[in-house]
Amino acid sequence: MPHAPDQDTRVKGAHPPSADTFENQILSLVPSLRRYSRSLAKSDSDGEDLLQDCVEKVLVRRGQWRGVNLRAWAFTIMTNLYRDRHRRSAQHPSVELNDTLGLMAEDVSGDPLEKTRLQKALNALSPDHRSVLMLVVIEGYGYQDVADMLAIPIGTVMSRLSRARRQMAAHLAENNIVTLRRPK
Repeated sequence: MPHAPDQDTRVKGAHPPSADTFENQILSLVPSLRRYSRSLAKSDSDGEDLLQDCVEKVLVRRGQWRGVNLRAWAFTIMTNLYRDRHRRSAQHPSVELNDTLGLMAEDVSGDPLEKTRLQKALNALSPDHRSVLMLVVIEGYGYQDVADMLAIPIGTVMSRLSRARRQMAAHLAENNIVTLRRPK
């Protein structure tokens, strides 16, 4: 039975994948990990830092990988790195200055406010709700996979996802802007 390329499994007695194969598998995960890191960190720069730390840790700890579902293992490492950072920052709060505020790239979507509204709605969620929403809705993991990654019961995954969806819908509805279109 064929399996997804991100769900590498090892046969007992088989050799671990070569460093080249392992690194290529990690490289293929970078876009998904980047989306997830940015959603957790609430900023592109902090998300990139989290992504870099995650990839570094995955590569350094390659020998600890059990050979099943590299993607879930990498997402679990990122989630734990974020939790550790979040705990540390709560204990030692700091203020960051963003020098690149005026240097944002131009948004080419149909609604220039759409990305901003979505980002604000995501950022309004608690980190726990945001991580569940991103893993299930954006990355496509099943409830049990997310429960295993985050080390929480499956019922907690379902309730957090439900609450996150309701909060997102409410936040987007209260900031709804009706676009005016010219008649043809």
